[in-house]
Amino acid sequence: MHELGAGIVVIGNEILSGKTVDSNSAFLARELRQLGVTLKRIAVIPDDLDDIATTVREFHQKFDLVFTSGGVGPTHDDITIEGISRGLGCRVVRHPLLEKKIHEYLNGKTPNSAHLKMAEIPEGAELLIHDELRFPTIKIENIYILPGIPEILQQKFHALKERFAVDPYFLKIIYSNEVESAIASYLNETLEVYPDLMLGSYPKIGNSEYRVKLTLESKNKDYVERAFAHLLQLLPTGCVVKTEG
Repeated sequence: MHELGAGIVVIGNEILSGKTVDSNSAFLARELRQLGVTLKRIAVIPDDLDDIATTVREFHQKFDLVFTSGGVGPTHDDITIEGISRGLGCRVVRHPLLEKKIHEYLNGKTPNSAHLKMAEIPEGAELLIHDELRFPTIKIENIYILPGIPEILQQKFHALKERFAVDPYFLKIIYSNEVESAIASYLNETLEVYPDLMLGSYPKIGNSEYRVKLTLESKNKDYVERAFAHLLQLLPTGCVVKTEG
């Protein structure tokens, strides 16, 4: 089964200062998971050209897919395009189609330098056109350059997502009313029989319904179902509150 590995680079001083809560990486992580893409790393970095260049270059070389979030607006701290260009060793150029769209958006008004900054791309990048969106997404090699505004990022990703679909993960969930330490041996025993299973154990404090949520995942549906049945047989009677998947 083919597997794609992805990295996310979140760019913005406002994230690191706590002024803004990053929801984009959580959204992308969930979406990529559903598509069968394995997220390998998330980096949160400041609005710094060298940091952007170094991080994007590293992710570009290590992962099949790279998504950047933030720093593509018209203001002084929107330097993602320049940073990516520096990291890939190319120039920043103005794309005529983006410039045309900016003129159309202004409806006859003369664009200023801030407006025209929105038409800049790394040289050699392509524009991915979406019928339902006003502006295309910039892509260069394996890097997809996305905005920081969550609503727009989500719209752009949904327009692109089918191109990333590979083999999906199959998920089964068990909710237990036992504490984690009481069932740890059964989890270890299941992994001995099913070593390729992705098995997660997540305690929940203060929940009246369950104490531990167990997740079993695999890209092989039969494999995860057999592991699921095996673990259910091992768990003590009355320990399972409910299951999902």
